[in-house]
Formats: sequence, C-alpha cells, structure tokens
Amino acid sequence: MISTRRRANYLAVSIALITFIVYLPSLGNGFINWDDDLYVINNVHIRSFDLHFLKWLFFDFYASYWAPLTWTSHAIDYAVWGLNPWGHHLVNNIFHAVNTFLAVIVTIRLLEAWNETSIKKKVTKILSEREMLVVGGTVGILFGLHPLHVESAVWVAERKDLLCALFFLLSIISYTAYVRSESNRASRQELSSRFFDKYYLITIGFFILALFSKPMAVSLPAVLLILDWYPFQIIESSTAFRKAIINKIPFIALSLGMSIIIICAHKAGGAIAPLAMVPLPSRAIVSAHSLIAYFGMMIWPLNLLPVYTYPTKTTVLSFKYLSSIIFVIAITVVCFVKAKNNRLWLAAWSYYIITLAPVLGVIQVGPQAMADRFTYLPSLGPFFLIGLSAAWFSKHGFAGTGTGAPVKGVIIVAAFAVCAAMSYVTYKQIGIWKNGIELWTYVIDRDPTRAFFAYNNRGVCYEKAGLIDKAVDDYKEAIVLNPGDDQAYFNLGVIYQRAGAQNKAIEYYNDSLAINPNRAEAFHNRGVIYFQNRQPGRALDDFDRAIELNPEMVIAYYNRATLYLRTNRQDLALFDFRKACDLGSEDACKALASGELSFK
Repeated sequence: MISTRRRANYLAVSIALITFIVYLPSLGNGFINWDDDLYVINNVHIRSFDLHFLKWLFFDFYASYWAPLTWTSHAIDYAVWGLNPWGHHLVNNIFHAVNTFLAVIVTIRLLEAWNETSIKKKVTKILSEREMLVVGGTVGILFGLHPLHVESAVWVAERKDLLCALFFLLSIISYTAYVRSESNRASRQELSSRFFDKYYLITIGFFILALFSKPMAVSLPAVLLILDWYPFQIIESSTAFRKAIINKIPFIALSLGMSIIIICAHKAGGAIAPLAMVPLPSRAIVSAHSLIAYFGMMIWPLNLLPVYTYPTKTTVLSFKYLSSIIFVIAITVVCFVKAKNNRLWLAAWSYYIITLAPVLGVIQVGPQAMADRFTYLPSLGPFFLIGLSAAWFSKHGFAGTGTGAPVKGVIIVAAFAVCAAMSYVTYKQIGIWKNGIELWTYVIDRDPTRAFFAYNNRGVCYEKAGLIDKAVDDYKEAIVLNPGDDQAYFNLGVIYQRAGAQNKAIEYYNDSLAINPNRAEAFHNRGVIYFQNRQPGRALDDFDRAIELNPEMVIAYYNRATLYLRTNRQDLALFDFRKACDLGSEDACKALASGELSFK
C-alpha cells in the first residue's frame, strides 16, 4: 500500500511538471523595459560577489526596495547566464513549478491537521484520503495554471514574488509540523512556551528568508494565528489566544521591523503617494473594489492587464464601488455568522484579506490600483474553497453506479475542459510578456487614453529597435496624455541629442528638469552638450549636479574626469577616473592603466 504522504508527493510532482511544461514558452521571452532593466540589465551591483556587493545588499535602498535575497538571486543568475533572458526565465519557471508543488503539499498537510482535530473532538465529519488528494490536486492545478499567476512567473523582475511565496509556504509547512509533532499533540495549548522546538526555529528561518525576498511576507504572523484558530483549533478561549500571541512575538517583531525598513525604502525613493494625491477615503474605496475584483478575475480570468491604472474619480455613490463595499460587508457578515458552526469560511476569507492587505493600496506605492501579481499567495484561500467544492462533487458524483456513472463522466470531462481552458489562456498571457513592444501595445490597445507610461515605454523599445520615428510619435503622445511626464521629455532629448540637434535636445532636457529637478541623467546629458559646445563652466555645473543626485553615476564621473583633464586639473581628473573605475567602468580602468583618455 502506498501511504497518503507518498501519494500526495506523487500528485504534487505531477502537477508541478505539468505547470513547468505549460510555462515552457516563456523561455522564448525577452527582458521587459519595466523593472527588468532596473533590477537586472542596468544593475551594476549584481555583477560581482565582493564586499561592495554585500554592503550594497544590506545597506542600500536600491530601486526603493530592500530585498537582499532577491538581489542575491539575480546576482547568481547574472553569474550563470549573464544577460541571456532564457536562463532568467528558466529559473522563474522552476520556482513557479516548485511553488505549485508546495501549494499541493501545504493543502494536504492542513487537511490532515483538520482531520486530526476532528477526530480528537470526536467529530465524525472528516475527509477521506481521496477527498484530500482531490482538494490538493485542485488547489495545485489552479495555482500552477491560473492565468492570474503568469505575471509573477514570467516577469523576471517578479522573482521576488516567487521567492517570497517559496519561503512563505515552507514556513507554513514547518509550522504545521511544529503543531502536529508528537511533543506538541498532547499539549497544544502550551505552544507559547515552545520557542526552541526545531520546527519552530525552522519556521522563523523560512520567514526571515521570505521577508528578505519581498516585504509582502509580513502577513505571515497573522496567517499563523488564523491557522491556530482553524484548522488547528488551538485558540478556543481568550487565554489560549493570549498564549498564541506570545508564541508569535518573534514573528510579529520581524514583521514590524520589515515594515519600518520598507516604508523607509519607499520614502527614500519617493515611491509612496502622498495623501493629498490619493486621499485615504479613495484608497479605502479602491481597496474594497480590489477585493471583489480579484475574486472576479479568479473566476473569469480574461482581459487581464499588466497595469490597472489608478482611477481618476472614486465615489461611494458609484455603483461599481458601492456594490463592492456591500459585497465585502455581506461576505464578512456571512462568514462571521457561519463561524459559529463552521470556521472554514471565516478562516479562508481572513487569509485572503490579510495576505492582500499589504498591497491593497492603503499605503499607495506606484501608479497601479491592482496587479495580477498581488494575487499569487492570496489566491490560495479561494482556491482552497474551490478544492473543497471539487471534493464534494467528486464524492457524490463518483458514488455508486447508475445515475452516478454519467455524473462521474461529466465531472471528469469538466475537469479536463477547465484545465485545458486555463492552460490555453495562460499560454496566450505568456505571449503578452514576450517583449516590451508586445506588452505595451497590449496595454495601449486596452487603455489608450490613460496609459501614457505605456506609450513612453513602447517608445523606448522602438528606439532600441531603430524605429526612431515611431519612438518620437509615442513620446509625444505620452506628453499629450500627461504634460507632466518628465520621462517623455527626457527621452525626446536623448533622441535629438543623438541626431545632432543639440539645441532641440537642450530644450527637451530643460522641460524635463522643470518638471523633475532631480533627474540626474538630464543634467549629465545636458552637460555633455555644453562641453561639446565649449562651455566647460556650464558642463561642470551639470556634471556636479548629476553626481550629487546620483553618487554612483559612473559615466558622469568619467566625463567630469575628462573635463578636468582638458582644463588642466589633473588631480581632480585622476580622482574621478579612479572613482569611475571603482564603480565598474572598464573604460576608466583602461584609461588609468594606459593613459589613453577620451571623452564619451
């Protein structure tokens, strides 16, 4: 006889392999000019493992973020694959398949704990082995193949999502082992005192790794408390709740620490939208709508978008938002009412809300109202309920013969149809992320009047492809849609500078700096033009300002060094060449070694 644990492993491996195969087309995708360039292509910090890298890893808020494990992962990828996108996508695909495996295992381990608790409390309603496997298999198939998860799996910059989920799920598995271990079974109410249990320490270790991957993991302490309440049923009284809280103190402390760090990181990078820009009532309304909208996307995952732009107008009087608020309140009330007899619904709903809470927009980061990637872990709550429904249909449809036989056939056909449909939509969704032009054209086609950033980003892709006229058209359209888009002005300046239209380029750089006086690249590029036009004083001012705004701007040090050299300030030139060399400029290092210096 094959044990339940072994059958669960076989099932999990099979679904993980199916997931890996379905995602194989992603290996033909390239990098996207949306964080992939910032995190990987232009990130000089990940190109070597040394003391400078370690210092940067833990003490720098790069890209308004703090995620040392994620940066280490990208550094390893760069060491192995260089800038070949195939390898980076392969690693993402592997991580998503492993997470799918873990989703099955987590589901079945929790169901086993549910059965143990039911037997202990002499409740006759428990799940059979086949029912547990059906629930686990359903959750695994949905998690692995659902189109909502394409964004997390095929976007190289979302490696952080995959790593966070990996260690988040491993934390839940180890915590389940902690609760179910022989030493704790007889005295679950005393878990608050078991801080040195090996499974407890392993849980903390995985939690730290999840936090080091993505701050969204801060919800884990609350998730563990939910599990203590159901299915473990450790929390049965106020005293038990207090002990459970004590048990989670290390986790809560880590979550609070990470919350402070990430808020500081976002503030340092100017990523947090001020209340004056997005008022708190608007954020609350959009958050309620997002909770319901994500549900709809899980049930009907068509017309998914890489970017859901933040609404310009939000009012509780709108049917769209009022109905969402009513649904959230109604679901919450129903779950609380049912909790008297069945805690499952409230536990699943609480998990869904709590894991989404860090990205619901109460603290607004970035321009998006929602994002498919935000559902990667939260979707496990609804998927778990769907899995239980599938087990119920399986139990009643497969029972006996006669009328049960045709029902059995319908269930099997329906299951295969759903899997095939999800796989097809996922395949199409993977194609949207093939390259920047495909991605931003898709966004523009579905939101042509508000997606100014998409025009800007597609323009960059056209420019790299040598389609300069199309790039200029896109940049100008971005400015029409959003006259405050300093990036579009800057990009036009770059094009005209390369074309030799220096006065036109300076005009656009000035426009960009009038909107955003902290754009270091605009100062640097304008400085280059001034130097070429024999205005070294203006050039030096611009180079100084560029370096002040971005102390790691290698090219600015190199060009300022050349300016110093040509104005007979050799000591200052030598200092800047050394600084540029230390920051990774091969040209600067060669110049120092050979004495052959040139202006770039």
